[in-house]
Amino acid sequence: MAHNVAYNPHMRTHPLRPRLVDEIHARPPVPLDAPTLVSFLACMHDENDPQADRRHIDALYTRLGQTPPDNEEALHLLVDGGNFLLKWERHIEFSSYAFFTRPQHAFCSGETALQYLPADWVEAIPGQLVVAAHVDLFPSETVQPNALLATLSATGEAVVATRVASDSAWVFSDFRQHGDFTRFVVLDDGCGRFRAGRTVQRILEIETYRTVALLAFPVAREVGRLIDRAEAELASLIDRMGTAASAEDDRAVLKDLTRLAAEVEHSVVNSNRRFSAAIAYYRLVQQRIGELGEGKVGNNPSLKSFMERRLAPALGTVDAISRQQEELSARIARTSQLLRTRVDIELEQQNQELLAQMNRRTRLQLRLQQTVEGLSIAAITYYASQLVHYLAKGAKELGWSPLAPEIVTAVSIPCIALAVAFAGRKLRRKLAQADAEPAATTH
Repeated sequence: MAHNVAYNPHMRTHPLRPRLVDEIHARPPVPLDAPTLVSFLACMHDENDPQADRRHIDALYTRLGQTPPDNEEALHLLVDGGNFLLKWERHIEFSSYAFFTRPQHAFCSGETALQYLPADWVEAIPGQLVVAAHVDLFPSETVQPNALLATLSATGEAVVATRVASDSAWVFSDFRQHGDFTRFVVLDDGCGRFRAGRTVQRILEIETYRTVALLAFPVAREVGRLIDRAEAELASLIDRMGTAASAEDDRAVLKDLTRLAAEVEHSVVNSNRRFSAAIAYYRLVQQRIGELGEGKVGNNPSLKSFMERRLAPALGTVDAISRQQEELSARIARTSQLLRTRVDIELEQQNQELLAQMNRRTRLQLRLQQTVEGLSIAAITYYASQLVHYLAKGAKELGWSPLAPEIVTAVSIPCIALAVAFAGRKLRRKLAQADAEPAATTH
């Protein structure tokens, strides 16, 4: 398609633009021609070495005499090993390895794609194995679907049998482990290599996502036990709140309630990511089943009905435990807030009592100060009048004053007392004004 608008090399490009463009083409299905053997492994990432899976893939390139790709941020790679093809995909929590090969023997011979891989390399795949599956893709001309269904049903185990891809393919599985591997049989009834590849990929994704989703179920059981114990303890603490007789009792209950809140919040932090991932994976399982376009085969369960009976209850438990945990956390928070309010009210009452006591002490100190000020005026007047007496007596002897010293002293006493009282009053006003100015500035 021709474009009339020329690209401007000076335009600023977002650094993530190439990855965003490639993301829509990420993880394409491998076109498959029947017969094909597929072996699939999914391993949880090693948290201490998140790039170990990519180095392991590069080691396989080197072992095959090939040059590893330079793109270290690639999320999927295809490794052509001659007699096998490896499709590696990196997901958020795990990496998947899908091995494809053409069978050399007849159906049900026990042949798998893994036997064409270096055994030591397969055993050294990093991470913890969480999914292992074999898919046998054969044409319906060589393996009759009804005969295969009769053979599988003879074991007495429940077998999932369904027609998919607009009735152009058959899928069979009992979802049980056979030699540590879940086995699927896909019979091509004219679906074509591209649709066959998409069908096998969706089946493997269903198996992977339903297994990883179930990782939350053991966590939910542990959290459920914690919820039962925490709810019983919360009820006991609420009873203690009702019978608390003092502020010390309230503070003791608040301490235990804070410890319980911390324990529950720790559980929420540790489990919330696992619970959220489980719900997201379950939705992917439902989406992939819907994309298969199933058709019913007799009275056999389909993939959708099998997952609704086996997987949906477990994920329903996970969702219920998650909601119970959040509700418990909210109830503890409300109870803590109520108790803190009561403790704060009690502290405020104690503070008011302390302030009242301080006011009484201040009034007593003021009265004492006024009494001391009266005594101080008398003392100052007494000493000042003695000075006036000595001065008058000296002036009398020198002939400077015709009045007797006693008269001068008697007249000076009220004058001195008034002067001292006026000076003290003026000083108190200045102190009061200086104390009022900072308060006015603050307001």
